[in-house]
Amino acid sequence: VGHVYRSLRHPLGYPTVAREAKALRAAASLGVATPALLHSHIHKLDGEWQAVMLTAALDGYLSLEDFYAQKVERTVGRHRHLEILEAYGRVLAKLNHGRWQHGCLYLKHVFVDFSEPCVKVALLDLEKARKRFTAKQAARHDLRQVKRRSGWGDEEWSAFWLGYSYSFGQGAELLL
Repeated sequence: VGHVYRSLRHPLGYPTVAREAKALRAAASLGVATPALLHSHIHKLDGEWQAVMLTAALDGYLSLEDFYAQKVERTVGRHRHLEILEAYGRVLAKLNHGRWQHGCLYLKHVFVDFSEPCVKVALLDLEKARKRFTAKQAARHDLRQVKRRSGWGDEEWSAFWLGYSYSFGQGAELLL
């Protein structure tokens, strides 16, 4: 109740649930894994926005925040850790290349499933996500957040950037 964002299109506010549901659908269309959107509904009651959204659980996934807090990177080994970061880079590049900016990239918003040979990465909490005019705008914003909030060293950042630049394609080197 009352969780709204304001924009030029919605100066009086509009439910963040609507924004997040739109972003989840867009991410899915780009091939970016997110929790499956099961239901969302918004309505106004007595002049106040009310909204509900239901997503599926990400069974088998672990947030990167918990991954580091539990020191899992030590148990999976250096090579697997770097594979995970490379996979994260590929997924974020897909989102950005589609001109979508996540807008709030903390390690707790990045979930990984590394139980099988191919690492899977899913992004959560897209309530601040928005479509930008260019992929470059989306990428620059998100990359600055990743670099600032990850706490990675050069080797980790290089692995992430390898995946990102490969998936983003031509022009990725101009983003940094």
